[in-house]
Amino acid sequence: MSSSRQLTRPSQVRALLAEMDFHPSRVLGQNFLIDRNILNILLEAADLAVADRVLEVGPGLGVLTGALLERVAAVIAIEKDHRLAAWLRQRFDAHPKLTLIEADALDCDLPALLDAPDVKLVANLPYAIAARLMVRLTELPQPPARMVVTIQREVADRLVAAPSTRDYGLLTILMQRHYAIQTVKIVSRTCFWPPPAVQSAIVSLERRPGPLGGEADEAALRDLLRHVFSQRRKTLARILRDLTDNPSAALAAAGLPPATRPEEVPPETWPALSAELN
Repeated sequence: MSSSRQLTRPSQVRALLAEMDFHPSRVLGQNFLIDRNILNILLEAADLAVADRVLEVGPGLGVLTGALLERVAAVIAIEKDHRLAAWLRQRFDAHPKLTLIEADALDCDLPALLDAPDVKLVANLPYAIAARLMVRLTELPQPPARMVVTIQREVADRLVAAPSTRDYGLLTILMQRHYAIQTVKIVSRTCFWPPPAVQSAIVSLERRPGPLGGEADEAALRDLLRHVFSQRRKTLARILRDLTDNPSAALAAAGLPPATRPEEVPPETWPALSAELN
């Protein structure tokens, strides 16, 4: 099996999966990219250089992997499915630039894999873990310098949401605090085989020089956000009674009126409120 095999047409992918006797798993989000134009848009957004090191999660049949290996110095690909991992080992035949890890990305030693400040994440992320994985990456000592990922559109909308909108919430704040985020392209279901049940989007996240709102006790900040967004329809003055005897004073110190609701507070204000409560 050659790494030159092209897999950007439905007929090619169907034939290969039949040859492998492989049935894609909905649970694992195994929807394989079959659109060359979308692949090129993803690669262009990643702004790759020949010296780059790239982390790819969920390489699947290796369509993106092969393109990355042509462009960068090193690729670390994490594939959970043992059948796909076996296919990738055959397809790329011990390629010197490729490190293939057969594992669940959420169980990997991510700090060890991202041991330099300039590693990029470029991937068609498995939708079941996309949000959790990106949040976990922001917790690392050296988060990816850039993330360019294909994810479900619902998650993409939450990443770029503005305060006081339906999609604004915990995920928005955690990610916007560390990354400048933009939607690059809305992707049709027909660009994958089998077609997923939802629309997708390519999103670009570029790490900020420093977090919005300044440095903070990240664990305390995340605990606060989880607490208040579990009651997002209530006012902060009411929600914070669980955490302090004088919520009005803490809110005033952070420049927030008592009647403010969680979804109205911009990402840069939360660190100040968290500091007042700790």
